[in-house]
Amino acid sequence: MNQENLLNKIRQKDAKAFTHGGKFHADDIFSSALLLYLNPEIQITRGNQVPEEYDGIVFDIGRGAYDHHQKDSRVRKNGIPYAAFGLLWEELGTEILGEELAEKFDESFVQPLDQNDNTGEKNELASLIGSFNPAWDAKGNHDDAFFHAVSMAGMILESKFERFRGNERADRKIEEILEAHDDAVEEGKCDERILILPEFVPCQKRLSETEIAFVIFPSNRGGYCIQPQKKEFSMNYKCAFPEAWLGLEGEALQKATGLLGAGFCHKGGFLMSTENLEDAVKACEISLKEYVEAPCIVCYGTCDEEVKELLHMLPEMKNVTVHKMPLSEPPEMETDGIYGEVLMEKQEWKKRIKEQVKEILKYKPEAVCVNGNVFSTYPVVHALRKKHVPVLTIIENDEEKLIVRIPSGS
Repeated sequence: MNQENLLNKIRQKDAKAFTHGGKFHADDIFSSALLLYLNPEIQITRGNQVPEEYDGIVFDIGRGAYDHHQKDSRVRKNGIPYAAFGLLWEELGTEILGEELAEKFDESFVQPLDQNDNTGEKNELASLIGSFNPAWDAKGNHDDAFFHAVSMAGMILESKFERFRGNERADRKIEEILEAHDDAVEEGKCDERILILPEFVPCQKRLSETEIAFVIFPSNRGGYCIQPQKKEFSMNYKCAFPEAWLGLEGEALQKATGLLGAGFCHKGGFLMSTENLEDAVKACEISLKEYVEAPCIVCYGTCDEEVKELLHMLPEMKNVTVHKMPLSEPPEMETDGIYGEVLMEKQEWKKRIKEQVKEILKYKPEAVCVNGNVFSTYPVVHALRKKHVPVLTIIENDEEKLIVRIPSGS
């Protein structure tokens, strides 16, 4: 069935659809929510077998176009198999978000749910949907719980769609603002590193690619907010507020800054407020003048002179400080010949990894270079990647040693 025929079938009067009964999952729940988004009046029925000569839309059962349980079920080019939600989204997504956004939505939202349904790979949203199923010994059918979950999934979809559309509007808006900013910089009207927004626009990712270090925008509480901007692929800011300002407000902050309009500076350094635009700009100028960049890389594991020399050869890292951290000692184990099991409860293990990562991050590194045995390094690398900390490692390529950044999503 092509997109036009499917849409017509969804939107026709007395439209109907059929899916499997019993225990439900995120796949059939979001598939149902998608159909209801396009036609709130469509009647969705559940059962264990598709009725004979059924002329409605059938999904996640029946081995048809929108089922994925057959041996020859489809797989995306990137290797992620389609589930019913993905098969429906492939035909309906463009109608809802347009081609480009539909592809992005598939990648970020649909594919993880498809992967979960096909492989059991952990997914928090899928687990949340699964929790709507009745208890194992509950009496009666599951339909009430099913449609309760569909209702929640519908709200999630609506919010996600609006967020994607909003991000697209923001992307267009920030490009217009940056073009005007570049013109103003060329005319000598403003500092290249300070961007003043007419209103708040989500743009942190885009600005990480520029020289802009601070963004100023009107606060919804009155006055102005200042946000420092992070470097690309880094947790660290291009410029930070002076340490002495952090955590202060009111008179204490006014005294520390010399600015009568200074209102509040968050102890985490990610936000400052002022009563007026002039003082917001001055706060940025003072910060830029006083800031001394001191980049560092934490070398976790093997870190001999050759490794340090390679790290100093990285772009813009000639003067980087390298902090060496040895791998943690192996925990107590129970062994049986050459096989070993860690004698540590799950929570103890998680706490151990958390403490190791905390020790690494106290240096606020530009990146972490990890080298050593997989048992010691893998849990730490995994935790760092979840925090979006750039992780480097050393490999050999044609007998030449290279420092490589482990890609996002690894």
